[in-house]
Amino acid sequence: MFLEPGFRGQRSGWIEVICGSMFSGKTEELIRRLKRARIANQKVQIFKPKTDVRYSEEDVVSHDSNAVASLPIESSTEMLNHIQDVKVVGVDEAQFFDDKLAQVCEKLAIKGIRVIVAGLDMDFRGKPFGPMPSILAVAEYVTKVHAICPHCGSLATHSYRLSNEHETVVLGEKDIYEPRCRICYSMGNILDLRM
Repeated sequence: MFLEPGFRGQRSGWIEVICGSMFSGKTEELIRRLKRARIANQKVQIFKPKTDVRYSEEDVVSHDSNAVASLPIESSTEMLNHIQDVKVVGVDEAQFFDDKLAQVCEKLAIKGIRVIVAGLDMDFRGKPFGPMPSILAVAEYVTKVHAICPHCGSLATHSYRLSNEHETVVLGEKDIYEPRCRICYSMGNILDLRM
């Protein structure tokens, strides 16, 4: 039986990470955990990078259109200016933040705050993305979620870019990305030609 983090004698502050490929339900799981914290009458503050404006400039929104209000910020250190009597902090699209995010999360956890971070663990090249490796290293709890590969039905662990852009950060949805398993990801453009 899986218990939510914090139920086995865990002290009050810790870091949880929800990671995986695009379309794997990371934001959906983040929203679920934050709603449960609110049901428990815990004060929650949610952050997202200002650069993520796909669905909303202010709200954190899942692909299934579930949403929660958030505070868009430029840098991770800004979080420290907006924490007052907060018990739970949520961070979405963590891969787009700067390299100080792990340090900020640790400072919050030391203050007794439960920090829940969601983000892509790998970029479209299959390489570790932004500050995610550092956050994964310092987290007490890690949940890796998976999408389903549309080519073979296996668990998808990679975000395959369908467009020809080469920049690491290209905002987009199903028009630009699709989830793929390791094998279908490695087959790359061969599968694109079959479609």
